[in-house]
Amino acid sequence: MTPAAPASAVAADPFADRRVHPRVAVALPAFLGIGGERHKVQIVDLSGGGAKLHGALPPVAGSKVVLDCGGAPSEATVRWQDGPYVGVSFTREMSPREVAALADRSAALVKRMRAQG
Repeated sequence: MTPAAPASAVAADPFADRRVHPRVAVALPAFLGIGGERHKVQIVDLSGGGAKLHGALPPVAGSKVVLDCGGAPSEATVRWQDGPYVGVSFTREMSPREVAALADRSAALVKRMRAQG
């Protein structure tokens, strides 16, 4: 059995996965508020601590934004941007119940879209 890497080695790895919350794959339309403008985005994964978004928008890491997916808008900070994808961390963590409700809504939307054609 291989021993675990020392904590100092893990902390020094800039590519280490530091997520505290499990990610849930979703497909939810939303709006991202940036500097008073609203941009259409798609939430592609979600956790209590943040989300991965897809959309044609140019937010800069560190920007304060508001994510609105039909419920109470969530204030967030842009952590990274890679092409059309953006990662945000929420100012106030979502509860497991909130994440589950959004995942259920995503599943219902996908089911309805498949039924339509």
